[in-house]
Amino acid sequence: MRPVGSKYLLEEPLGRGATGTVWRARQRETAGAEAAVAGHPGETVAIKVLKEELANDPDVVMRFLRERSVLLRLTHPNIVRTRDLVVEGDLLALVMDLIDGPDLHRHLRQNGPFSPVGAALLTAQIADALAASHADGVVHRDLKPANVLLAGSDDDPAGLRPMLTDFGIARLADSPGLTRTHEFVGTPAYVAPESAEGRPQTSAVDVYGAGILLYELVTGHPPFGGGTALEILQRHLNEEPRRPGSVPVPLWTVIERCLRKNPDERPGAEDLARALRTVAAGIRATATPAQAEAAMGVAALLGPDLSPTPVPGAADPTQVLPTSGRGGDGVPVHDPSAATSFLPHTGGPGQAGQGGSGADATQVMPPMPAGPPGGQGNQPPRPDEPHPWQTQMRAARDRNEQTQIQPLDPELDPLRRRPQRRAAPQPPQPPQQPQPSRQPHPPRQPASRRRQQQQAPQQPYAPAPSRRPEPQPRRYEPPRPAAPEPAARQPRQRGANRMRVPGLGCLKGCLFMVLILVAVCVLVWNFTPLPEWWDQGRELWNDTKNTVGDAWNWLEELVGAGEQAANQVEDVQNDIQDVRDSVPEAPEVPADNG
Repeated sequence: MRPVGSKYLLEEPLGRGATGTVWRARQRETAGAEAAVAGHPGETVAIKVLKEELANDPDVVMRFLRERSVLLRLTHPNIVRTRDLVVEGDLLALVMDLIDGPDLHRHLRQNGPFSPVGAALLTAQIADALAASHADGVVHRDLKPANVLLAGSDDDPAGLRPMLTDFGIARLADSPGLTRTHEFVGTPAYVAPESAEGRPQTSAVDVYGAGILLYELVTGHPPFGGGTALEILQRHLNEEPRRPGSVPVPLWTVIERCLRKNPDERPGAEDLARALRTVAAGIRATATPAQAEAAMGVAALLGPDLSPTPVPGAADPTQVLPTSGRGGDGVPVHDPSAATSFLPHTGGPGQAGQGGSGADATQVMPPMPAGPPGGQGNQPPRPDEPHPWQTQMRAARDRNEQTQIQPLDPELDPLRRRPQRRAAPQPPQPPQQPQPSRQPHPPRQPASRRRQQQQAPQQPYAPAPSRRPEPQPRRYEPPRPAAPEPAARQPRQRGANRMRVPGLGCLKGCLFMVLILVAVCVLVWNFTPLPEWWDQGRELWNDTKNTVGDAWNWLEELVGAGEQAANQVEDVQNDIQDVRDSVPEAPEVPADNG
């Protein structure tokens, strides 16, 4: 458990957001008169502890203190009440009522979208809360389902009561020290076009957020989503929403009016709540013809908001005192053209005779520290110099920043820079007069010479005609050790300088590569189906070899049979020839001439 102030004790975190962490806490003692709700010891509350970057910004702290009364007096049945504000060192916290129900974003993900009637009635209550906050001059600027808590039971959706939270957080986060890195304050899927473009904002941004929330309650997703934040902003600026088939025409008319790109064409929060209740009464199953006709004509209730609530800027404008003059009857009259009134300067002790009261002037920042003896003392800072208070704040922030590691050029590091082997040629220098300081031990002179110098008259000192130029600063170079004599060279140790064998490095590299290949082959053989593939390939090779062998044997037998048949035919021919040769030839019969 962690104490917050003297009256609250943190117990466990309930959720984290973009601006801080929400804790379940317990009140230890009754709050004082500065709190909106005194409470009693042991009561459970919710405390939102803002992020450290917000708590360390002086602008946020000043806004936090300046808007304390605005946040504490903001009460409505559909707004989570702010009970107290705690400022303790670097900690800023808002003490609020604890709502045990889930937020609307989680409810949508668990139970799906609402019916058109349920979505209209739920958004109407949120619009009531916005209307109440706009009447008090507070614009939410970050309306989304995650900032809507549901009080009630999940088993009875009709009994759920939306509670709008995080009022004033967007205003606190919108400070000069933080908005340098953020283009807008809010969530990209729910941001209004004027917020994305950096234009002046009014309460119309909350109406735009209510239209996106109503669209998501009916369909389950916002109208402009997906992609990066820049793509979503471009869709907000250039794309018009499309009507889903599940959204009735009267309800789409309300959504379309809330999502107008021009903020001057959007309705006010009060008119939006009245229109949503009219639509809910006209689209339900038990609606009368008059209610259905009123729902179809809901556009008449959604006129533009003629007096939207402006969002205050980073600094409040200078205000002219209202009593700039008096009329004939003595009643103060406000003249807008009159000069701005200002209080007379309070003089110091030396100005007491000039109409001052003699008291010191009111100082916003602490006085200048006293200077050294003989200095100027408490002198006001110059316009172009920072105030010592700002310097101390900047120094404290610099101490809290982490050390940045950057690469350093080895040539600039005296610990890593190697000494140069060759001395750079130095330019010739003019002959210089010897100085006594460079000869700490002058040579000893004879006694007669010393007596002559003592007896000689003292000559006045004549300055040198020209002053010797100052030596230019040179970079630090480590001293180079003198080369030892060959005879005094010490034998080197064996471990300091190993013997280098030519080709040994290549041999070691080859052996290392062979070892790696062997290890890879072993791993591939043991952890891959390569052995099975090897057996299958070997069997396939044997089968192929056997088939080719059988075919070759068959061809050999066929050739042999052909040769055998040819031999038999040749034998038969030879037998026939032998038979012919064995038969004697018949004698020739002379022809009968008669």
